[in-house]
Amino acid sequence: MFTRTLRAGRRVVSPGLRGFSGAGGGGHVEDAFERTDSPNQASLYVHWPYCLRRCTYCNFNKYIPGENNDLTMTECLQRETDTLLQLSQVSCITSVFFGGGTPSLAPASTVAAVLQTVSSRAHLSGEAEVTLEVNPTPAGKSRLADYRRAGVNRFSIGVQSLQDEDLKTLGRDHSSRQALQTVEEARRLCPGRVSLDVMFGRPGQSAASWERELRELLRVCDDHVSLYQLTVERGTQLFKQVQRGEVAVPAEDAIAEMYRCARRTLRQHGFLQYEVSNFARNKAVSHHNTSYWKGRQYIGVGPGAHGRFAPLGEGGVVREARTQTLEPDVWMREVQQRGHGTRRRIQLGRRELLEEVLVMGMRMTGGINHKHWAMFSPRLGLREAFGSSSEVQELLQDGRLILDDRGLRCSWDGLVVLDSMLPALLVELERQIAEGSPKRAHASDSSLKPEEWVGYARKRQEFDVGSLHGADFESNTSLTPPPSHAIPSPPETCSPHQPQVAGEARAARQRVHGG
Repeated sequence: MFTRTLRAGRRVVSPGLRGFSGAGGGGHVEDAFERTDSPNQASLYVHWPYCLRRCTYCNFNKYIPGENNDLTMTECLQRETDTLLQLSQVSCITSVFFGGGTPSLAPASTVAAVLQTVSSRAHLSGEAEVTLEVNPTPAGKSRLADYRRAGVNRFSIGVQSLQDEDLKTLGRDHSSRQALQTVEEARRLCPGRVSLDVMFGRPGQSAASWERELRELLRVCDDHVSLYQLTVERGTQLFKQVQRGEVAVPAEDAIAEMYRCARRTLRQHGFLQYEVSNFARNKAVSHHNTSYWKGRQYIGVGPGAHGRFAPLGEGGVVREARTQTLEPDVWMREVQQRGHGTRRRIQLGRRELLEEVLVMGMRMTGGINHKHWAMFSPRLGLREAFGSSSEVQELLQDGRLILDDRGLRCSWDGLVVLDSMLPALLVELERQIAEGSPKRAHASDSSLKPEEWVGYARKRQEFDVGSLHGADFESNTSLTPPPSHAIPSPPETCSPHQPQVAGEARAARQRVHGG
């Protein structure tokens, strides 16, 4: 359970950070742009699907190109961006995130072209956060200055490990030295706006070696860190290696201790945890990923990208969950033929929307305040929705959950086991909506038995909200949080191209994308 909690999850106007009240010394982001969720605003995720090779643990939507399609891909990204901006009728893009795949393989001219298209259709402030995921190879490092000139003002770097042997096991194509050099150059170009993705729970890793590695990383990192537990996904090369007994991943208790160690160490170095997998100091939070966790509109462009917006341009008023065609070649043909490659669109009813708001919002240390919940549920408040459930009352009395004048959130210890609490919250929300009355309710009256909650939750989570970062949010890795009995766990990036609400509700009840 702990593993699923960390998984979902990434990224400038800077929300202030203040002490996290509840149990013990964490921190949370005070949302500086707590405002009515405007249909005129959205964030934008742009997916570059290509990689030079596939990492052993990766099951993201990425492809090894057989030929150079950069020009066609760029033209199609521009055209789909233009089409979906017209369809959404948004007048302001609040942030842009280039994820993948390996977007640091894309020409800087592609980034500039997409940003120009955005600016021609909507307002894109010069202060808006524009993040690009970077694979820390010499080639990736050499392009950073070009990306900066193209309009990128924040880099999310997939360091993953400072141990060269571990990088080889993971199938990464960079060394620890190259990663450190890339971080140094990125910090020179974007001081205070560089995020590092780091992975734990790697084969052969121990809590002691992880602590040493983390302290070494903290000597060179900037002001944002995203931590992810390695997930052994079925169908990957790593999964086959584990099945054959060629490599062994740490036990769940050891992984839980690694997460506890990381939280403690980061806090000692001035980092405040503001989301299950994300830590920042000097207010350097990921505003793009925060928009996912706050349930705001976002537009997904590129093969396999996910989006959540109301298609006002065709008369729609209800928010839709939209998914673009996965395969790059097929997606490009569709964009050339009809202006976009949307493969699936599903209207989100009241229940689905509130489930997403709940699952994503509870990932933040600040949780969900009453004003924010009321934007999506003006008739059924947080106290009415959850205050009368016997199961939720037990969580409140145990100190894992807090429901007070501020809103609903996890305590410092409760965030670690968020995944195990979400089923009770989701079942209670489902029942309250079904009854249509905020006053009667006990989860025990539900048609679902307590032992069925987890299965229900996983099924409900499949309604779709995508990575993190494939929601990773911010990272180009396939990661998950530490074991549920131990701590809460996106890659800043649930992957941004699929901020996993579905995956989150899916993973938590978790991908984004980038830190």
